[in-house]
Amino acid sequence: MNDKDISIIKYSGEKVKFSANKLYNSLKKTGAEDVVINQIIEKVKDELYEGISTKEIYDRAFSLLKKQENCLASKYKLKKAIYELGPTGFPFERFVAAILKHSGYNVEVGQILNGKCVTHEIDVTANKNNETTIIECKFHSEQGFNCNVKVPLYINSRYLDVKSFWDKSSKIQNKLTAGWVVTNTRFTEDALKFGNCCGLYLLSWDYPKGNGLKDRIDRLGLYPITVSTLLTNREKQFLLNRNVVLCRELIEDFFFLDHLGISSIRKDKILNEFKQLCNSKNH
Repeated sequence: MNDKDISIIKYSGEKVKFSANKLYNSLKKTGAEDVVINQIIEKVKDELYEGISTKEIYDRAFSLLKKQENCLASKYKLKKAIYELGPTGFPFERFVAAILKHSGYNVEVGQILNGKCVTHEIDVTANKNNETTIIECKFHSEQGFNCNVKVPLYINSRYLDVKSFWDKSSKIQNKLTAGWVVTNTRFTEDALKFGNCCGLYLLSWDYPKGNGLKDRIDRLGLYPITVSTLLTNREKQFLLNRNVVLCRELIEDFFFLDHLGISSIRKDKILNEFKQLCNSKNH
């Protein structure tokens, strides 16, 4: 069977040709060996049929990878794990704040800032070197939704209102130097054009190229707890409700697993999975 023989359906409903190369690249990013990757691709190709969804292909590849090693499967499901931070955007805001914190920023979530016209609740405020960045997070809990131009338009107007007040205030030490828009999905072309034109910093799953959310997570080893293949959905929700968002945080505060009544054997497996993830950073 040649790649070009089968059409697959993406989350957006778009029909595209199956590409073994794309599947290879996504599996390679987990750190899996080529022998394992090629075995998985061959098994997936054997089960392809016309009109199969990308979700079915992903689920099958994930299942095969999980049989090899939990840590690799956790890395493979990173994108899905970000969606699982929902349904509200608050855990995603905390997740973005954690990434910035580990990049050397002092951060605050949900801060109220004065604007010239009205006050604004800012998702994440980040301070570094006497400069302040305000970050707005746009979270989607379902795949197939992109951030259109209305998002940076709206956020830029908020940023300008805050900056107008900020620049005239003698009480504020830091300079307000940047506004960011962060999304777990992608930006449309118009959103990118407008954001770049007006000076907003845009951060999405794969933008800027080489420094998107996925790249930062892999580079810093800052995986959300939702990547775990060993925790149940109920357990993940329990932890998220207690503001435990990162695998790294659970390693440090593992007593939360005791609250859940998890056995010592299973607890060791979960913590081992997380330690492997946090130490398998891509440089």
